[in-house]
Amino acid sequence: MAVFKYKLQNVLEIKLRMEEQAKAVFASAQAKLNEEEAIRDGLIARRVEYEEEGKLLRESTLDVIKMRDNSRAIDNIKEQITAQQKKVDQAAKVVEQARIRLTDAMQERKIHEKLKENSFEEFKREVNAAESKEVDELVSYTYGERIKKDNQTVSE
Repeated sequence: MAVFKYKLQNVLEIKLRMEEQAKAVFASAQAKLNEEEAIRDGLIARRVEYEEEGKLLRESTLDVIKMRDNSRAIDNIKEQITAQQKKVDQAAKVVEQARIRLTDAMQERKIHEKLKENSFEEFKREVNAAESKEVDELVSYTYGERIKKDNQTVSE
């Protein structure tokens, strides 16, 4: 029996490896984004704490030095949050680019898998056609031999 061998199997394997690499890059970029978001969220939580501390300072006896320090800390943390948000935005762009590359790699792999499927279906049709031809030839031969025997028997 004939064995199916896909001519572009090497290309398909390369596409699979490219997809795996794109998945790894995407996962790494997503992890970096999560890390940057966690840092930003921590800074925001610290800002909230400073604001609550400032509120308490304003409600208690006036200590101008502590209030000024608190105000500076809030301004400083706002700057850090802004800087961190830029990092988050940049990491999100990297994730989006990695997602696009992953999607492209997946589409290319699926295209080659579909081509392989189509090639296999064509191979099966050819094998079936060859088998049908063999069976037809065998039946014709058998029928012809039987007719010869019948004709020999009648002529005898």
